[in-house]
Amino acid sequence: MQTRDLQPTGDSAIGSAEFPGPKEFIDAVEVAVLVPCYNEGLTIERVVRDFHQALPTARIFVYDNGSTDDTAVRARAAGAIVRAEPWPGKGNVVRRMFADIDADIYVMADGDATYDATVVPEMVRRLLAERLDMVVGTRNDVFSNAHRAGHGFGNWLFNRLYRELFGPIFTDIFSGYRVFSRRFVKSFPAISSGFEIETEMSVHASQLRMPVSEIETRYGAREEGSVSKLRTFRDAFRILGTFLLLYKEIQPARFFGTIAACLTLVSLSLTYPLLETYLETGLVPRFPTAILATGLMVLAAISLVSGLILDSVARGRLEYKRLLYLGLSQLRPKQQR
Repeated sequence: MQTRDLQPTGDSAIGSAEFPGPKEFIDAVEVAVLVPCYNEGLTIERVVRDFHQALPTARIFVYDNGSTDDTAVRARAAGAIVRAEPWPGKGNVVRRMFADIDADIYVMADGDATYDATVVPEMVRRLLAERLDMVVGTRNDVFSNAHRAGHGFGNWLFNRLYRELFGPIFTDIFSGYRVFSRRFVKSFPAISSGFEIETEMSVHASQLRMPVSEIETRYGAREEGSVSKLRTFRDAFRILGTFLLLYKEIQPARFFGTIAACLTLVSLSLTYPLLETYLETGLVPRFPTAILATGLMVLAAISLVSGLILDSVARGRLEYKRLLYLGLSQLRPKQQR
């Protein structure tokens, strides 16, 4: 594949007459479109055609996650490269796709035809022009088109919680429409197995302070007969668990420090009336309460010390992840293209 260097001279060059437009950027790099699928036979052909039209030179990979319908057949007929991932769950599919595919730019989208493929050239252009590692297609009608009222409310709630825990950089952490650099894809550990994979991607970018951006996109309703694979309560609890797990891994001092503070407050609230009685009478009338208060204070001390120790471990892991990330180029070396 013929390539040329893309060397923007700064933000002032973006959008200028000399600066390449979307087509020139895409022609200069190899783009892979990755579509994880499970029973999307009704829509997958349209998804493949739309991305072929938007990115004529891109390779389109459809990873079938054990579909029981004709998803694979329809995707192949539309011109996609179809592969299979037997382990169930979107996270497992993403892990496999990121490991298998070698490209310069990666586009990830769902196979339900809810994302607007016409915006992807601009997403790719922005990633290259601004030397970003991820561009997220934020959904402008997510609340009205989330297929269930609970999904729209849950999306708002978890985005608010994310900004409180991990930082304000993202406004739609559950969007499945993203463009990645090679550096992001090959440094992403992909531990999650299900729909919480988008949360893990966002946390990975936030933790390493990667350069990222968002572009608002149209979010359409599913076609009639197409069913969302998201389960409101089950997946909500899994996502909440992922939040807590990742927060513990990234900010152990704050996580265990909060637990220590709560245990300390409970212990002090139990201790105060006992101490007051002891100072007045010299007696401890509720001995089991005194034991409980002492035990809670010991647990608080253990939690605090654990948080401090794990914080040092987390800093070492962050340094290692950062060095791994910095050891990768945003695009593949010329000789590999």
